[in-house]
Amino acid sequence: MNPTVTIADIAKKAEVSTATVDRVINQRPGVNRETIRRVMDAMVALGASEPLKGRPKKSENYQFAYILPAARTPFFDLVDRIIAKSASEFRHSHITEVTQRLDVADPVDFAKELAKFDSYDGIALLAPDLPQVKLAVNELVRAGVHVVTLFSDIGGSMRETLISADNRAAGRTAGLLLGRLAGAARAGRLILTSNSSRFSSVIDRRVGFAQIIEEAFPQISVLRMSDLPDSEDEAYAECKRFLAGLGDTGDLIGMYNVGEGTYGLAKAVAEAKLGPAFGLVAHDLTETNRSLLVGGGLSYLLHQDIQYCVINAAKVLRSLCDHMRGALSVVQPRVEILTSENLF
Repeated sequence: MNPTVTIADIAKKAEVSTATVDRVINQRPGVNRETIRRVMDAMVALGASEPLKGRPKKSENYQFAYILPAARTPFFDLVDRIIAKSASEFRHSHITEVTQRLDVADPVDFAKELAKFDSYDGIALLAPDLPQVKLAVNELVRAGVHVVTLFSDIGGSMRETLISADNRAAGRTAGLLLGRLAGAARAGRLILTSNSSRFSSVIDRRVGFAQIIEEAFPQISVLRMSDLPDSEDEAYAECKRFLAGLGDTGDLIGMYNVGEGTYGLAKAVAEAKLGPAFGLVAHDLTETNRSLLVGGGLSYLLHQDIQYCVINAAKVLRSLCDHMRGALSVVQPRVEILTSENLF
């Protein structure tokens, strides 16, 4: 067996596509007997009974791409900055990294742009969980590109692993913190806010939050403010209208914001004078959220080690390219609970 043979090598030798080779290797239907014979003959000729995924190294450094949404949100921009700050560590590991921001508004266009990265050795991808994106990921993997998802998964795709804290556990943590504010017996209402999103991270957080409230705090009801605008000003205006429409707010316990717009929400909550016992929980240690936490605008901030995830994604991709055993044995970051007392 020749350990350097890849799916791409076999496809070239057999004069078929990499997708066809993948089907033959994994014994999937849809390939005729003559084509199967050609693929098997090519494998024998190349000395590869079990071809390795990936492709031969083309240069001294591996070429990896971090692909992020183009939307200018505090979290996406924070991830972008941390990737840039990690450049020296990438160089030390013989990795050439590029960061691309792609528009996710049109999933078809996004998938087309994603397909253009088929010349890279590996991709760390933060993208919405949509059928078009899944198909593009699968085609990249079949072409020999290693793909890991970052912070938000793409369910059912051929990506090799997810690098992220457990988003469902994060949602459950938020529900537990807010539920305990109410006490064991107090009935009341919690507000769940989230942006209009197809990111699985957002969906998993919402599911986890609903689960823990239903399981541990059945006396508490959840009010949903979905389709929250991404911009702070619009989020502020929307939250102000929502709170005004509730009438009596004496039974409000707190609010959990799954995504963006935290500053606008905190401003609307402060103006509504809901009292010092009202809790507000949000995600990600951006500069704005740091200030809100220190100033009392946030009760708790849920966070994960973003730099660890960024560096670990590159390490996993390199291990996959080097065909290292245990490449996917990833230690995922924990969900951290930050307060104004443990921030520094």
